[in-house]
Amino acid sequence: MRDYVLLYVNGRRCEVRGAAAFQPLSDLLRNEQRLVGTKIVCAEGDCGSCTVLLGRPRDGKLDYRPVTSCIQYVAQLDGAHVVTVEGLSEPGKLNPVQESFVANHGAQCGFCTPGFMASLAGLYETNCEPSRQDVTRALVGNLCRCTGYDSILASVAQVDGSKWQRLVERYPETKLVAELTEAAQESVTVVDEGRQILKPASLAEAVRMRATYADATILAGGTDLGVVWNKGKREIGTLLCLGEIPELREQTVAAGIWTIGAGVTLADVERTAVTILPQFAALLERFGSPPIKNAGTLGGNIANGSPIGDSMPGLFVLNAEVELVGPAGARRVNLNDFYTAYRKNVILPDELIARVVVPLPTAAERFACHKISKRRDLDISTFAAAILVQMNGDKVTAARIAYGGVAATIVRLPAAEAALVGKPLDDATLRAAGAAARAAVTPISDVRGSAEYRGLLAENVLLKLARELRAPQLAASSNGAAH
Repeated sequence: MRDYVLLYVNGRRCEVRGAAAFQPLSDLLRNEQRLVGTKIVCAEGDCGSCTVLLGRPRDGKLDYRPVTSCIQYVAQLDGAHVVTVEGLSEPGKLNPVQESFVANHGAQCGFCTPGFMASLAGLYETNCEPSRQDVTRALVGNLCRCTGYDSILASVAQVDGSKWQRLVERYPETKLVAELTEAAQESVTVVDEGRQILKPASLAEAVRMRATYADATILAGGTDLGVVWNKGKREIGTLLCLGEIPELREQTVAAGIWTIGAGVTLADVERTAVTILPQFAALLERFGSPPIKNAGTLGGNIANGSPIGDSMPGLFVLNAEVELVGPAGARRVNLNDFYTAYRKNVILPDELIARVVVPLPTAAERFACHKISKRRDLDISTFAAAILVQMNGDKVTAARIAYGGVAATIVRLPAAEAALVGKPLDDATLRAAGAAARAAVTPISDVRGSAEYRGLLAENVLLKLARELRAPQLAASSNGAAH
């Protein structure tokens, strides 16, 4: 068992011991590696100025994806290769994207520019001829206060993608993949003044560690915990790092069942959903920025238990089950029965979330989900909704409706569901169901919306979803409408 975190930074091997392993990656890069191109602004993962590329061994090669380094802690990065803006080009020579930004005035103050470079590098690693839409989606997580974005998009439009040097050419993979793969298979314990990092190499070892350290904080993607720690809202004690356990990163689709490991990133969930559940994929597109989704996990979103968690209303109506593992074995809990109060759930102190089991809609079922927020992208939900109905001809034979943002937990709405059964999906039926839904919810007023506004949404959103229910093929295209 190693007593240090092993990672590479711009091709250079780094062993991080003691207190240094408990800090954000951005601090390690700037203060210890002197790689000050990585900027820190919000320390919440929202602005993108600290974006770097994180490469991990996947199927015999390194898979590089942009992440926000301010909320990625060093403890999570064992077995990873970090590439900063300094590592995206040869010394003294700009890469094609950087050259185009200079030639086309893609930067003004330049403070945010390194983050843009990292996000665009992640795009060009897989797509050297991106469309304008590809570029805008890749840059959702990068904010600029100077340029208004037009010059940035114009700069990217002038890039000759054929000249892009992929990272495998700059950092030959043979040695990196071998050592990082081996590192990922090793257990790690780092201790520093009453704090400790535990990184098990397998799910079985994770269960044993969880039973021993019941008060440990589970750390996978860390996109919520990183913010809490950065803002001094919580102390770091014992961290149980689960993000790279192989059993937790598996996805399968078979016999109408989608099984998702708790450690699968939201980005990978979205990629799979595009072909098997496009309505859900369209929702996940708006879940957050690519750097957030490349780190955050589905298991973490469920465990976090926010009543405005974007993924959960859809999972509720799909009757998803959460598989929990502990010393006594595995058990499954329907997500509808998982939460007991605000951010409280039925997980026992010695249990972990292993996977999520999602029954996909059958040919007789129609599914739709929706998110309402102040901004279209990169914003927390004000209100979220999902519905699944089973049809026989033009009549509803069964219905499930779930809302987020209207109570202390995600809620099902049995009265509204009953108002649909036995009736056609016409406006009159949906208005009656909406009225029943509004009567059943008790929203609060906060910075994202008033209780009255959320009550109106509870009533009216069913009419919005009617289009998807009546014409399922339109669901993915209509789900992204701004509100």
